[in-house]
Amino acid sequence: MDCLEALILGIVQGLTEFLPVSSSGHLQIGQALLGVEVQDNLTFDVAVHAATVLSTVIVLRKEILALLQGLFRFAWNDETQFIAKLAISAIPVGIAGLFFKDEIEVLFQSLTVVGIMLLATAALLSFAYYAKPRNKEKITFRDAVIIGISQAIAVMPGLSRSGTTISTGILLGNKKENVAKFSFLMVLAPILGECLLDLVKGEFTAEASGIPTIALLTGFVAAFVSGFIACSWMLNLVKRGKLIWFAGYCALAGTAVLIFG
Repeated sequence: MDCLEALILGIVQGLTEFLPVSSSGHLQIGQALLGVEVQDNLTFDVAVHAATVLSTVIVLRKEILALLQGLFRFAWNDETQFIAKLAISAIPVGIAGLFFKDEIEVLFQSLTVVGIMLLATAALLSFAYYAKPRNKEKITFRDAVIIGISQAIAVMPGLSRSGTTISTGILLGNKKENVAKFSFLMVLAPILGECLLDLVKGEFTAEASGIPTIALLTGFVAAFVSGFIACSWMLNLVKRGKLIWFAGYCALAGTAVLIFG
């Protein structure tokens, strides 16, 4: 992998991790076009995922700080309850990763699956856009479980994680801005867990990966910058209810993949 390929894939990872267009699906398409196998390169995978986690932490730093301050009051307050909901929402995707990882990885070999799941993402975003707003003030524990299940289902390549979780939260009657923040915070634990598992599998060095250090750094910086921009932009877009734009894009992209993939 050279610097240009690392730059492109880093940007794709950073943007699509937050925009509701499927990072896994777009990475697979990008790898097919560039002839690069990122799934087989743990070092690059860990680097770009760590970059998106860092960008999330910086964008939502005020919210994260408030949650931590509430947690360390050691009381069953709103912040502690919110953290508990985040923890509960991570259980389904953890189960999927532990017990069905091999079956899921098989799906990543098919661009046809990517195309179908992109169309499914378009349908979900459309349903959420036209759903009758109820604007519940708080995400309940029941909502956290259902949103968590939707995140587990979104491990399918081409099915957007952010698009699926945000759409599910909106369809459950929650405020759009609350769901968006919950969606971006709930992914931190699974991504960090995946990174730790990847680190256990092999040596995390540029030499072991075969990727030049400069290319690895390029991918990290590209994923961080694009992730920061996408996370900030997405929070505003969800608040204004503009998800239908991405539904149209996913429909076109899914159709193109099925025809030309």
